[in-house]
Amino acid sequence: MPLLTDRFRPWRRACSGLGLVLGLSFAASGAVSAFTLDDVTALARERAAQPYEAPASNLPPEFSRMLFGDYIKIRPRPEAFAWREHDTPFKLAFYHQGMQFDSPVVIHEIVGDEVSEFQYDPAAFDFGGMEFDPQATSQLGYAGFRVLYPINQAEKEDEIMSVLGASYYRVIGKDQIYGLSGRGLAIETAMPHAEEFPDFRELWIERPAPGDESLVFYALLDSPRATGAYKYTLTPGEDSVLDVESRIFLREPVDKLGIAPLTSMFLFGPHQPARERNFRPAIHDSNGLAIETGEGEWLWRPLHNPPHLNISLFSVTNPRGFGLLQRGHEFWRYEDIEDRYDLRPSAWIEPRGNWGKGVVELVEIPTLDETNDNIVAFWSPERMPEPGQMQTYDYRIRWTLDEPGLLPDDLAWVDQTLSTAGEVRQANLIRELDGSLGLLVDFKGPVFATLPGDAKLRPEVDVNGNAEVIDQLLQRNPGLPGWRLSLRVRVKDTEQPVEMRARLDHQGKPVTETWSFQIPPGELSRQPHSRP
Repeated sequence: MPLLTDRFRPWRRACSGLGLVLGLSFAASGAVSAFTLDDVTALARERAAQPYEAPASNLPPEFSRMLFGDYIKIRPRPEAFAWREHDTPFKLAFYHQGMQFDSPVVIHEIVGDEVSEFQYDPAAFDFGGMEFDPQATSQLGYAGFRVLYPINQAEKEDEIMSVLGASYYRVIGKDQIYGLSGRGLAIETAMPHAEEFPDFRELWIERPAPGDESLVFYALLDSPRATGAYKYTLTPGEDSVLDVESRIFLREPVDKLGIAPLTSMFLFGPHQPARERNFRPAIHDSNGLAIETGEGEWLWRPLHNPPHLNISLFSVTNPRGFGLLQRGHEFWRYEDIEDRYDLRPSAWIEPRGNWGKGVVELVEIPTLDETNDNIVAFWSPERMPEPGQMQTYDYRIRWTLDEPGLLPDDLAWVDQTLSTAGEVRQANLIRELDGSLGLLVDFKGPVFATLPGDAKLRPEVDVNGNAEVIDQLLQRNPGLPGWRLSLRVRVKDTEQPVEMRARLDHQGKPVTETWSFQIPPGELSRQPHSRP
């Protein structure tokens, strides 16, 4: 059974615990040559050749039994942020151990050729009135870290990155708030057997020199069947960018390996309305999966909160990009003053080099509320590597609110997908439901302004054998401006999936991305307005 993930995963992931320091540790070595990814890779390779050792918990009961509401009361004291006294706009704060974060992550600082450990200091935390024996915490440590940087105002230290729980992290840019998460590696996601969640067991963070505009850190990943070495370069900005260099080793064979995994949440939206009355038109951290294939085709797959576990595979050789996007940042799309889904960023993966044959996999898991992350996307190689063989995957993650800026200028994008009960207009102009499903796809983009006023656009629509398109209409949409493709679809078996694709062509050339839509099995059965 695949995991129904928790949307506050970096804070609430029930993981096996974060690792203890390796026997071979740079913290004790004093002056060494410059620390690089090669050093972490050597550790990962060595560890992969050894049996897995699960980290042991060292939490006293006061910390192991606490609830999430108590854990978030433990806050780092701003005056104790690392690098407070140094000439750098970057600051570090640490997460305390607690709840399921029951084993310390050893975190090192790199300064030139010197590598030393950030020593645990309980005085760096405000425990929010919690009562405990100070002696009980003397051997505790850190569970992760956060990066602070003045991204919105010159004198305001905003948190722009959080690293906590298994191998999860979140990043934001200017005027953004936390939404979806990235992680180091996914293993056996949505398989009949249990998913495996690798941990970041040890971290090394370079202290930025004056004038540095990026922060660099390294991570050692470990799990029962895999190890990995990672270098992360964080560059904050309008779009914050995270450059990732990864070196992965398997201890044992795996059935599925997820590279550059992203985790998000989709509860409902215009193409899948809320089943209960709700003033919000949409609740989601992401509303679609976008893919740029190796051949340059752009795909857009709207997300669903399905009735049952749903897995979609997109064969892609040498992908140029993929990501979970939050398209549409106007406040009226969400109407939520507290959670501000309109400010949550998209994450776009740009592979470096050729990754070969594989699939972009989308996993959609049923959820009843927005507290659960239920969307996962990653790239998986066609053939799983042999144990001991090093696999190299480098990529860039762009955290952005400018989703149209990801596409080329000559392609329009899907601005929204709407669904409705299918209807026909009678002779008396009264509309009558006919048991079909109506789908409306709005395309928007500057490419339309470059076409002649009398341009003839041609819809290219395909549907699998479980449905038929009984009507289609293409119209200008002056509200965007853009074009609206309206479809009426009759589904044959509501317990089987319907796959659809559509795009607009001009003179035989695509002028839009490809809308790749699925009606999940059972979806229409639970929506009365769609029943035949």
